[in-house]
Amino acid sequence: MSRGNSTGEVSNRPWHLRRADSVASNYSQVLDPDDPRVTGAHIKNLDDPEDIEKQCLRQMSYKQRRKVRQRIKIEFNITSVLNRQMFLMRLAKALMTFGAPSHRIESQLLSAARILEVDAEFIHIPGVIICSFGDQDTKTSETHFVKCAGRLSLGSLHNVHQIYRTVVHDEISAKKATEQLNDLLDAKPLYGPLVRTTLAFFISALICPLAFGGSFLDMWISGIGSTVLCIMQIGVASKSQLYANVFEITITIFISFLARGLSSIRSQIFCYTAISSAGIVGILPGYLILSSSLELASKNIVCGSVKMVYALIYTLFLGFGLQIGSDFYLLFDQGARHELAALAARMTSTVSIAGVFVSDNGTLSNNLNTGNPLSGTFTFTNSTPIIREHIIEGCYRPPSFPWYLQPFPWWTQFIIVPLFSIFSSLANLQPFWTWELIVMVVISCISYAANKVANHFIFNRSDVVSAIGAFAVGLLGNIYSRRMGGTAFTSMVTGVLFLVPSGLSQAGGITAQGNGIDIGGAMIAVTIGITVGLFMSQALVYMFGSRKNAAIFSF
Repeated sequence: MSRGNSTGEVSNRPWHLRRADSVASNYSQVLDPDDPRVTGAHIKNLDDPEDIEKQCLRQMSYKQRRKVRQRIKIEFNITSVLNRQMFLMRLAKALMTFGAPSHRIESQLLSAARILEVDAEFIHIPGVIICSFGDQDTKTSETHFVKCAGRLSLGSLHNVHQIYRTVVHDEISAKKATEQLNDLLDAKPLYGPLVRTTLAFFISALICPLAFGGSFLDMWISGIGSTVLCIMQIGVASKSQLYANVFEITITIFISFLARGLSSIRSQIFCYTAISSAGIVGILPGYLILSSSLELASKNIVCGSVKMVYALIYTLFLGFGLQIGSDFYLLFDQGARHELAALAARMTSTVSIAGVFVSDNGTLSNNLNTGNPLSGTFTFTNSTPIIREHIIEGCYRPPSFPWYLQPFPWWTQFIIVPLFSIFSSLANLQPFWTWELIVMVVISCISYAANKVANHFIFNRSDVVSAIGAFAVGLLGNIYSRRMGGTAFTSMVTGVLFLVPSGLSQAGGITAQGNGIDIGGAMIAVTIGITVGLFMSQALVYMFGSRKNAAIFSF
């Protein structure tokens, strides 16, 4: 904590002019629906009724209060102000810990500070929130740095939002709200390691036939690979900082090595692309793509661009690990290596046949070649690629294979998509028996349906297909928040996370047809589509209605 003198020029500025002093927050101010400048309301119970100082002040007579005015002012006001400042700092930490999008953090903290009548400014950069509290009487300021790492927790994020609403609506005091936030931050995860490992198994097993063309046999292998990933993530990576730095590389190498070994079996009953892509779907940066897209759409360039670049580099690490694992197995199996090389050569090269011909017919025409015998050279070139028979989404599926080695029929999507949406929401720590879970599943199913229909009419354009799916998600999420009073952000998360593996599958899977570097281009295409889709849906929904509801994406 540092203290320093604050200039009178900045202290005397109105709130809307002080906001422009923050370069990092430029263009990111959006009026919150609970902002006092919108509602015109002011909190009544600024002080905690349980404070001893307040009770003593109420019991004093007028002469006693006048006699000890300065001493009472110091002793009484300092506790109340500190409680409100502590609430704002705990709120900032809770929002970052539970994965709130940074484009909404500053506006929510400023709205809470105004209605609590606390002179404060906030600057958010990735991983850190700078809180500055000013004191008009002493002309000093205090600066606090709130730093923490977080992961997406939908249930806790919803609870934080409810506590925030109760404080700004003057239902509970700042001291009680701080205690509730502390309990929420100190609480154990909603699900234990066993439940989280089980959810990881089913998520990968279901996405394997759904997005990557896997068979009934492939889905169990990918589920086992995802289980190993989750065990290593919970049991080893979370306890060792050294291993956490190389966790993604090592686990992708293992899954790719396993998938390449199984796909090299002579009978070709396993599919490398389906097993390797679905096995690592649990660590795909889907949420980072969602968060950075929302921030960039709201002109929050600093945090949005940093997260976007991190997500792309992170995906390059995953593609690099998959390629290393595949090549590492091929070092031991020379036969599989030669077969893959020969297949790649036949698919990419052209066949040319050159020769010389001489006429063997003695009868010649004076009008043809001036009566001389015909002779010359010829070259035949076949540039048509080999016929990819029985190749379905990168997997070899001849009709002679039994049912458990064939792709799933189309009607199974009506069962797999809702199940995957439920398991994906639960994996992000969403409570089971809630109305919000039903909304998440419905939006996610509509997202997949829009993505599937768009892919049926638009070929080889994962960016356009992802944009259409993201537009459907953003439209439903914002309408749900605007008309039914729900939380748009948490309801949209599952649907957007569904778009990431679906969009990548249209670009050739996570491995991008065997080239680990090409996964960066595939992720960029999907990211651009999601960003445009969410931005267009936000613009469509929020161009109607009153100004006080103009909070972008609501949460």
